[in-house]
Amino acid sequence: MKRKVKKPIIILIILIGLVGLGYSGYRILSWHKSNNHTNEQIEKVETMAPQEEVEAPATDKTVDVVGEPEGTKTETKEDPYWDYINLPLTSVDFTELLKKNSDTVAWLKVNGTNINYPVVQSKDNKYYLDKSFDKTYNASGWIFLDYRNNMQNLSDNTIIYGHSMLNKTMFGSLRNILENNWYNTASNHTVTLSTPTENTLWQVFSVYAIDSETYYLISKFGTEESHQKWLNEMLKRSQFDFKTTVSTKDKVLTLSTCKNGNRRVVLHAKLIKRQAR
Repeated sequence: MKRKVKKPIIILIILIGLVGLGYSGYRILSWHKSNNHTNEQIEKVETMAPQEEVEAPATDKTVDVVGEPEGTKTETKEDPYWDYINLPLTSVDFTELLKKNSDTVAWLKVNGTNINYPVVQSKDNKYYLDKSFDKTYNASGWIFLDYRNNMQNLSDNTIIYGHSMLNKTMFGSLRNILENNWYNTASNHTVTLSTPTENTLWQVFSVYAIDSETYYLISKFGTEESHQKWLNEMLKRSQFDFKTTVSTKDKVLTLSTCKNGNRRVVLHAKLIKRQAR
């Protein structure tokens, strides 16, 4: 004979289900609200910050060419560096951006992704995890520079973070760098970074996914030996071969975002050209 389920238990089950549905609905609404706010902010910063490509061949006297591959040009002629150093730079007008948010330190553009945003910096690496460019609360956060770094005086490793948003905003499209289509397009292998004082070009040398750790996030090295060991490890990790070298003389740019929980998507690039503004 079947036992009758007590009425209080049925009510409890229904209540738990309703709470679950309510929470799910709340999360969906919050997600849409954050996405809409982020899209609004992106549209605003694009209108505030006119961009232009600046032709800056390596022979230009105003250009500082760095990051030359180890060995003679004849020995390293296959390194795409020799083509990349003649690529144009991206120059951004920061006047209105700085009026809107004085934390603005740069503008980052990554070819083959949707990343084309201003970069901000706070006194810690928490503030912009849930703040938009206008400093209002937003779960999408914003693209931000590690608090240990200084765009006016580059560290051994300059680090920029962003959330991996499902709608491909912020660093949501950084995962593209792990796809063959991205790698097979050579023009994707450079990153431009514009600041109020200079425009810079960076050559990608490593991309990979890894479990969460802090080793790739070291910003300064105590010895040349530990520095070179780190560089060798970053090269070794790369999912693709970018056919270039990197040494302790190079300044490195690191982009980092989440991938499926505890995993991280990482890009490393070396500085190859800079031009004062």
